Amino acid sequence: MMKESIREEIEDFVLSYHDQHSTVTVWGSPIVGFASASDPMFNLLKSAISESHAMPAELLHNARTVVAFFLPFTEETAGTNIGGGTPSPEWDKAWTEAWKLMHDLYLHMESFLKAGGHESVIMPSRHKLDLDKLISDWSDRHIAVIAGLGRFGLNNMLITEKGCCGLVGSFVMSAGVEPDPQRHHEACLYRYNGECMKCIERCVHNALLADNFDRHKCAEHHCGKCLVGLPCSHVDPVQKIMA
Repeated sequence: MMKESIREEIEDFVLSYHDQHSTVTVWGSPIVGFASASDPMFNLLKSAISESHAMPAELLHNARTVVAFFLPFTEETAGTNIGGGTPSPEWDKAWTEAWKLMHDLYLHMESFLKAGGHESVIMPSRHKLDLDKLISDWSDRHIAVIAGLGRFGLNNMLITEKGCCGLVGSFVMSAGVEPDPQRHHEACLYRYNGECMKCIERCVHNALLADNFDRHKCAEHHCGKCLVGLPCSHVDPVQKIMA
């Protein structure tokens, strides 16, 4: 019951945000996943990302669950950013409004959980960002993998059942709910059968290669071209093959 209440609260908040705040951007229905705060995969993040990557219990002493969510952009929003070498005005606006939505969602869920007698910790993805390495001590995308939302693509983005074109967030809470199963099949066509490198072709600034990713060059341009016009932009293409 608690698990579904949290999922429905997040979904309702996101789907009503456009009308309530008169945003330019419209979002698709979010995906929500749950992980146990004691999942041993969290310990692997200290070697996979950085030794200083935070553990759920370091953020909240009575942490029991980590909630991750994916806010998908619509195909209309993504379509505006396919051409050219710079982000479209609509794309820039969508990201700005998405970060505001996520901030408001965090605050809303904090109040929602508090009303039920539960604590939560809101951790922005730029928490303790290492400006030299451009690595955060709280990786929403890796946490979303642990929470069963998807797998990483060649473009270093999370590919969910609704694709990779969107924003990922997460928070820690004291409420205990059953964790979701992690996805074990690849979601990236390149990693599944070697057939696709479309995201590399889409990277107009050569920040993304099959065997290398230049974080600084990517951050400098932040164009989002590697998220749009792909087989995985709005679906999990491997899941379609396996169905």
